[in-house]
Amino acid sequence: MEIHGAGGAQGPQPIYPRLAAFTVEAGQTVQTQAPRDRVEISPIGRMLDGVARLPEIRHEKVEEIRSQIASGVYETPEKLELALDRMMDEFSGW
Repeated sequence: MEIHGAGGAQGPQPIYPRLAAFTVEAGQTVQTQAPRDRVEISPIGRMLDGVARLPEIRHEKVEEIRSQIASGVYETPEKLELALDRMMDEFSGW
């Protein structure tokens, strides 16, 4: 048995066959349509992007509101109605 290298008797061959010769005459133009990448962002991705853009939490304000809620003076019908309206506005934007 004789071994003639990794490519056999004719040497290594390319994986993809060679393309046919292509020439362009002087003055001619060639137009190619390059494939374009496309990105689609899911609704959840858009929501998470919106969450990431929210301002930083003001911890002192949170503590103040927590103490008002605990003492029973924070929740009023007007504030609850306003909160519900704002929440519905946000949901309608999704």
